[in-house]
Amino acid sequence: MRFVAKSMVIVLLAVMGCKDEAKLEASKVEFDKERSELMARLKKKKVEKVAHVPKPVEPGVVEPAFAPIADDGFSYDPTGLRDPFRSFEWEREKLAESEVRGPLEEFDVSQLSVVGVVWNVGNARALIQDPSGQGFIVSEGARVGKNEGRIIRIDDSLVVVKETYVDQMGQEATKDIELRIRRSEGG
Repeated sequence: MRFVAKSMVIVLLAVMGCKDEAKLEASKVEFDKERSELMARLKKKKVEKVAHVPKPVEPGVVEPAFAPIADDGFSYDPTGLRDPFRSFEWEREKLAESEVRGPLEEFDVSQLSVVGVVWNVGNARALIQDPSGQGFIVSEGARVGKNEGRIIRIDDSLVVVKETYVDQMGQEATKDIELRIRRSEGG
């Protein structure tokens, strides 16, 4: 009985092995067929790429600098992206231009007046008043005026502002403007 059981198992395994071999042959045939189809498609694409010659540009016709390129289902559209060949400094300048201006930068330096100065301490400060009567406490380095002015020095009764402006020749120039406390107000 034992011998019969062993022989049945062997026959069963042999039959199953034959079925697996048949499946293996079928999958190998399918694989070879798919591979040959893929190779034919790739060869056809290579021939198409070689056969593609760009059209000559007609005089007076301007083509876009960046056109979306489509190949194998992928397309690249640089719209809204930063130009990789442009300097970061240009971007920084744009950000500096869009900065929020302070309340003292809305007026010309000649419209501002110095009301008081605290100068005999480590960090001198001044009280500057705008045309509406609003007072602001400032220290050296504060931005003042429409022409990118900076306070460079605060003395006993004096505030010196350095402004940068463009002259008639189109060149940048700087000038120092002294704001003094009016004698009628004290000082």
